[in-house]
Amino acid sequence: MKILFIGGTGNISAPSSRLALEKGIDLYLLNRGKANVEIAGAKTILGDINRPEELTELKKHEWDVVVNWIAFTAEDIERDIALFKGKTKQYIFISSASCYQTPLSYPVITESTPLYNNLWDYSNDKIKCEDRLMKAYREDGFPITIVRPSLTYDIVIPIAIGGFNEYTTADRILKGKEIIIHGDGTSLWTVTHADDFAEGFVGLLGLTQAIGHAFHITSDEVLTWNMIYKILAESLGKEANIVHIASDFICKIEPDFTGTLLADKAESVIFDNTKIKTFVPAFKATIPFTEGIKRTLKWLDENPERKFINPETEAQIENVLKAYHGL
Repeated sequence: MKILFIGGTGNISAPSSRLALEKGIDLYLLNRGKANVEIAGAKTILGDINRPEELTELKKHEWDVVVNWIAFTAEDIERDIALFKGKTKQYIFISSASCYQTPLSYPVITESTPLYNNLWDYSNDKIKCEDRLMKAYREDGFPITIVRPSLTYDIVIPIAIGGFNEYTTADRILKGKEIIIHGDGTSLWTVTHADDFAEGFVGLLGLTQAIGHAFHITSDEVLTWNMIYKILAESLGKEANIVHIASDFICKIEPDFTGTLLADKAESVIFDNTKIKTFVPAFKATIPFTEGIKRTLKWLDENPERKFINPETEAQIENVLKAYHGL
């Protein structure tokens, strides 16, 4: 198969790129040539998807599958439909599990769980993307498949508060500083290693039966947030200095946390992966968080420059703690 990944070098997408190449897929990556991650064996088309004048080479090709890892708005989707209509047998949009109903009326999520999240523009925009794609599929036969990752990690630390693409919380744990866990820490969540995600995702590439369908792809391991942070701390060789604070209070003091917390991780969620297992029978998540986070920390340790400590995040955490302790 001849496949185009728009993106393909990120936290979630890079392992999928590598696995696709292992499977013998003829993989092209459209990017600006500035990626920090090398995907050996992939062919690169230089260009910016947001700059049509740079896409002369891209327009010469036809594809079995196009995957856009970096589409976020309905305008992005309109552009892609115009670019790839009649040029691909399958178009895969990377959406988000944060699109599911918030707050949930039932804690077990399937692909039929309603899409409704008016607390976070990111999720709302992804829902609009899905709506436009389903319209294109129903009215024009545009061959779409939708994939909704949840909290998926490889080169990032999967936490609820404190910077997803940062080392800030890990640094606080190492220094014995207080870290915040929302609520009492007993709500349930699932973190998924990107290598596991890739097994399910690559199985969808070129799968005719997947046209018109949406899938989430997650681990079946369910952990409390207390356990997630405990495992992280133990993997760092430290004991976490935890302060439990209500989600509403956190977001009242620092509204920037509203999207990732109140709109996503504040309540218990359990994902039912029956659908992806039905369409891709070989899919099985096998990497527990106790193993996966050690891989992430090892990768970060290999180059200290990767350990970005964000002073803005530090200030936000300290602001919430100061307000809480001042009660």
